Order: sequence, then C-alpha cells, then structure tokens
Amino acid sequence: MLPPADRAALDLLDAHLEALRDGQDLPLLPQGPAGEGDDELVRWALDRLRRVPREPTDAFVRHVGGLLVEFRGHRCPWNAAALRLLDDTYTFVATGPRRHEDWAHDVHAVLHRAVPDPRGWLRLDGDRLDTARHTVPSYPFAPPDPAEIRERLHPLEAEAAVGALAVMAEEWQGESAPVRSRPDRDALLADARTLLDRYGPAARHWTNATAAAADPAPDFLAAGLRGTRSHTFLTPEYLNGLDLFEDLGVVVVNDDEVGVFWSFGAY
Repeated sequence: MLPPADRAALDLLDAHLEALRDGQDLPLLPQGPAGEGDDELVRWALDRLRRVPREPTDAFVRHVGGLLVEFRGHRCPWNAAALRLLDDTYTFVATGPRRHEDWAHDVHAVLHRAVPDPRGWLRLDGDRLDTARHTVPSYPFAPPDPAEIRERLHPLEAEAAVGALAVMAEEWQGESAPVRSRPDRDALLADARTLLDRYGPAARHWTNATAAAADPAPDFLAAGLRGTRSHTFLTPEYLNGLDLFEDLGVVVVNDDEVGVFWSFGAY
C-alpha cells in the first residue's frame, strides 16, 4: 500500500487528467501535491502533459485520454491487468469498501457509483458521463434492492470466476476469436487471476450466470459469452439508441472490499 502522501499525489493527478479528457477547461498543471512531489510516475506524466498542444481541442482530448490510460497502467499491476483484459470491451469494473454485514448493500452502492475505490485504483466505467444516466441514474444497471441482489447471484468457485472474467474480453455479438481459441489465452487467464488476487485467497465469488445455479464451477471458457445466460441486472430502458440485451457479472467479496465485474451486450 502506498504512503498517504504518495497516493494523494497520484489520486490528484489521475482526477486532473480525467477531467481534461472529459473536456473540462483546466490549467495544464494541477495545484498541490501532484505538482510539487518527487514521485517518478507523477513527474513523468506531468512532463508528457506539458508537451501536448492544447489546440486543436479534439486532438488534445484524445492525447490526454491516451496519457491517462498509460498513467493508470503504470500505477499498479492490477490496473495494467484490467486495461489489458477488459478495456476494449463494454464492461464495468469497480471496487468499493465493505461497510455492511450483508455485502449486498455494498454491491448495491458500487452499482450506483456511490462509493470510491478504497485504494484509488482503476475503474472501467464508460457510462459514467452517459446522458442516459439523467433518466436512469445507475445506467446501464437497474439493480434490485439489496434484499433481492442475492436472489440473482449464485456462488462461484474461484477458478470458475477466473474463466468468467477472461471471457469478458469477448464481444457478445460477432466474436470471431473466443478466448478459448486465442493464442494469448493463458495471458488473458493470468490477467483475470491478477484481478481476483487483489481480494485474497479467502474471498468469496458470485455470479448472475444461471449455469452456476446447479454447478458452482461452470466452464465459462467453453461456453463463451454467447453461450452464457444470466439473471439480468440491466435496465430495460431504450436510451440513446442502445438496447441492452445480455450481461454477465462477477461479484467478489472479502472482509474489506467488494469487487464488481460486469460485461454488457448491446446493439
């Protein structure tokens, strides 16, 4: 775990780069710890940022977005694994604190984006600024109340959870190369294990996949996303020309954190 001062500098710079990428008109250099510290990664990112021309705006935003991905990938191995495995697909990846005896309340908070990552690590959330959230605040989710969340989730063995995360690298439609047949299959599985290792060997795993109702170790690799059925957590609303039709989720629970990994099918 990083010392608080070092983490504060990284968190501040991460937030600043994200705001620039999202089109906010901010000074190039943030004020405070990230502008004054000696952290090598902070200095590297600030130096790169200074070299990016502010005009044209669309090019600036695109370059800052690329810098943000690099910065987050360098920040820790967990971030790098999440980006390699899931950044190119329609997914949601977030971790929140464990604050309740019934962890369903903590999962509910993560699905509603109501809590930050306890370690300040990466979140993948392409819908964070989607205008659809004006209509459905939790978009693309329509999560049930905490009392009902457990009814839509089934226990999952750890190795099956690895397979579930790995197939989230697939597309729901038109997937020409399922993970099971890719030459980098083992590397994808290794990244999935890195993501789950964050939560420790005593973590418990859950999924909304219906196959796990009868067997806590379904073969997700063999089935792939196209062969997976689930209890959906998605909104039925048709917003911004997008219909959400299938999903696969994995929830990881330990004494301190809850991790939520979700893949969405849409057209």
